[in-house]
Amino acid sequence: MNTVENKKNVIGSKIKRVDAIPKVNGKAKFAADLYFDRMVYCYLVLARKGHGILKDIDVEKALDVPGVVGVYTYKDIPGENQLGEVVKDMPCLVSVGEKVRYYGDVVAVVAAETYEIAKEAAEKISLEIEELPAVLTIEKALEDKIRVHEPTNVPIHKKIRKGNVEDGFKHSDEIFEGEFYAHYQEQAYLEPQGIIVTPDIDYGFTVYGTMQCPYYVQNSVARVLATSLNRVRVIQTETGGAFGGKEDVPSYVASYAAVAAYNTGRPAKLIYDRETDIQTTSKRHPIKSHYRIGVSKEGKLRAMEIKAYMDMGAYATLSPIVMFRTLVHAAGSYDIPNVKVDVYGVYTNKIPPGAFRGFGSPQVLFAVEAMMDEISEKLSIDPIKLRLMNTLREGSRTATDHLLTESVGAVKTLENIREISNWEHLKKEVEAFNNTHQDKKRGIGVSHIFYGVSLGAAGQHLDASGSHVQINVDGTVDVRIGGTEMGQGAKTVIAMIAAEELGQHIEKINVHQPDTAFVPDSGPTVASRTTVYSGNATRLAASELRQRLIDVFCNLTGALAENVQWGNGKFLDSLSGQEISFENLVEHAFRKNAKLNETGWYKTASLEWDAEKGIGEAYVTYSFASQIVVVEVNLNTGQTKVVKAYTSHDVGKALNPEGIIGQVQGGFVQGMGYALFEDLKFKNGQILTDNFNTYIIPTIHEIPEELIIDIVEEPFSRGPYGAKGIGEPSLMPTPAAIANAISRAIGKRIKRIPATPEYILKLIKED
Repeated sequence: MNTVENKKNVIGSKIKRVDAIPKVNGKAKFAADLYFDRMVYCYLVLARKGHGILKDIDVEKALDVPGVVGVYTYKDIPGENQLGEVVKDMPCLVSVGEKVRYYGDVVAVVAAETYEIAKEAAEKISLEIEELPAVLTIEKALEDKIRVHEPTNVPIHKKIRKGNVEDGFKHSDEIFEGEFYAHYQEQAYLEPQGIIVTPDIDYGFTVYGTMQCPYYVQNSVARVLATSLNRVRVIQTETGGAFGGKEDVPSYVASYAAVAAYNTGRPAKLIYDRETDIQTTSKRHPIKSHYRIGVSKEGKLRAMEIKAYMDMGAYATLSPIVMFRTLVHAAGSYDIPNVKVDVYGVYTNKIPPGAFRGFGSPQVLFAVEAMMDEISEKLSIDPIKLRLMNTLREGSRTATDHLLTESVGAVKTLENIREISNWEHLKKEVEAFNNTHQDKKRGIGVSHIFYGVSLGAAGQHLDASGSHVQINVDGTVDVRIGGTEMGQGAKTVIAMIAAEELGQHIEKINVHQPDTAFVPDSGPTVASRTTVYSGNATRLAASELRQRLIDVFCNLTGALAENVQWGNGKFLDSLSGQEISFENLVEHAFRKNAKLNETGWYKTASLEWDAEKGIGEAYVTYSFASQIVVVEVNLNTGQTKVVKAYTSHDVGKALNPEGIIGQVQGGFVQGMGYALFEDLKFKNGQILTDNFNTYIIPTIHEIPEELIIDIVEEPFSRGPYGAKGIGEPSLMPTPAAIANAISRAIGKRIKRIPATPEYILKLIKED
């Protein structure tokens, strides 16, 4: 049977988001909307010191506040007082006699009858902390004199050794060097962290909350409460944005709430206020990097040597996995015969960064693209031509020596931005503007990136996903996946796949909230993997069910299976013209006791990887993108405005084109915020910009008037209908393109982001 011929164009068509109406009319339930009888409200007690030894916790005044149910410390944890998905180096609640390692370390949880009472009581708890000198910079950490953790501040090192880099430099005509710094970025999701843990009559505890990874939460709560996984059920509530910030952090939030629920025997609700959220939760990692690149006089890359230092903050969290992605993407989307990369993870007494859209790659892509722009200028080579000369294509090998055999749309993305921007005219337009304006200058920036889809060689033990599809007697369909919806449109794409495979109308498909009681551990909803993994799992389950319906149809009509078509809510014999509605066919199937529920499980083949050399198949496949940005810089104030942007993304196959456009628009704006505005400020390890009055994010006023988005389809054979990921690549070219555009406008190289007005003015004034 030819499934391609039977496709009914749900895939690739314009579809309304399946979760749009409840989110617009207010019926969608977020964690803060839920209430349980006898529920207590929690508030956290933070260390509020950068580095020290916790000597004492005085809770007496807090317990005297009317309405306080309890104050819980390390003594009240029944299981492991330890958190961390990759490295378990973070205490759930800091113990007396142990180290406080950053301002946001949690020491106690207050439970009270109201949120206001819990907050008041938390402020009355007195902590005695013997302060120690704090390590607040990468440079200070590298001295390794004051230790955040023993035995060293630099515990993690990842590397690539491809070819012979020194030989590559010997055979280079020109050598370029540069040092770069990319700062923190706050995820700035609309909904702060929030969890409710309630004792359950069927399970030990049920957890409701805003999250990306229900299975991480399940594991963490089970460890802290010293119970088994089948006594912890996790149900994801509607999630108002995440961007990576709700990957591992909800495990910690849930653990604090679980301690309160365990000790009170009552449902415990912990909703962060914005200040607590920013002060304690993960950010994008700061990375300081040094690049050395050798090229021929024609501009062909011969060798690249990179050394990068990642600030992990006080705890490793997801840093080892983030570092792997940094390592693989550091050399960019280029075919380079000789590559040497060293990435180091460094402990400091600051907030522990973690997952953020792009996951360690925007920082180094900004750096490598700045170097490519520098090479372009110095060798007088058109920046698009230089990238076309060196980019990856079928038959190329990546920096990790991964041979690319399919779905490589890099060249097309570069060619397409040149076309949609009217490149030659655009350059003349900017030149004309600069010739007629004294106080303002415009610049054009180009960037070109790739992104490894999947968790890759460093996380392939988690690269599998499940889906359960059930057809009900009335013809409606329930779909349950392990991947989460956090605003990216996962439910819509999964519903489209189920509708395509079953032939039922999409409005009859209900994609439920993830629930660990129904679907097996499907890995985290990260790495732009949901469409590939949950999508394929759903397709496998739905296609099995469709075949059973075809068997019933053939039994009823005498049709041959190869002549059966489906779609638009009906099954049809293409020879006789006989048709039966989906609902009637399902009714017949139930009468025959046909099995109309199925589980799909999708995993990818093992990747060959040499961790010692950093050589091999780093990821399952790669997405590609290119971007052109025009900026206007006020030379008197240093303020930058993005005027125009043109971006092209290779997505494999556009399952939901409208959703892709939305993702790219959002990713562009978030990347623009990283490039220009979002400057997290510290004092002695405390974040000073801990709300949206002081931490500046882009608004509708900063969006360029012209943002043209182009989609390239280079199908990936193992993706559903050829699809790859888009969630993270949508952001990744933007910081680099904007930084390059500013550099061209002011004639000075941008070497740090965000490129704030103060930084730009300083560059302009330098000799």
